[in-house]
Amino acid sequence: MATTSDIRNGLCIRYNNDIYKIVEFLHVKPGKGPAFVRTKLKSVTNGKVVDNTFPAGRKIDDVRVETHKFQFLYNDGEFYHFMNEQDYSQIRLLEAALDSPDLMKEGEIVTIIINSEDDMPLSVEMPLSVILEVTHTEPGVKGNTATNATKPATVETGASVNVPLFINEGDKIKVETTKGTYQERIKE
Repeated sequence: MATTSDIRNGLCIRYNNDIYKIVEFLHVKPGKGPAFVRTKLKSVTNGKVVDNTFPAGRKIDDVRVETHKFQFLYNDGEFYHFMNEQDYSQIRLLEAALDSPDLMKEGEIVTIIINSEDDMPLSVEMPLSVILEVTHTEPGVKGNTATNATKPATVETGASVNVPLFINEGDKIKVETTKGTYQERIKE
């Protein structure tokens, strides 16, 4: 058993007969009244995100987890297939267990969180950023740069990312996986 002071991003807890991963949290100590912890929880079974407020000091039921490195192989519609880098065993997960499946390309190395009690995979953590090639974007309009203008671009995984006007088709860009936003162009 843990308390609200142990809450951190990525912690898996049992809540309402389901297992949730803490996505965001904020400890609040108002001038009047007791302290509390405002959290955003993501269900590892169906991907639903809920907001919840815990009173300070409340006991929470944390879940013991292990992390393993897996390589993304392919997806066949609803299932995503991964291979363990150490023993080459394969597992498949539903799309709901993934944080940002549209930014994952074949061969990407991810961290899979596994429940140590029953060896069930809980969720997939992407690297902080991925490098993807732009496959389609409209040409930028010259002279339209006074307001930090962006344009939509489609990357090799099929995801749409807003990029600056100077990005062209064939450029490689770094994309932040948590927000799905452009970070920088990669020079080769």
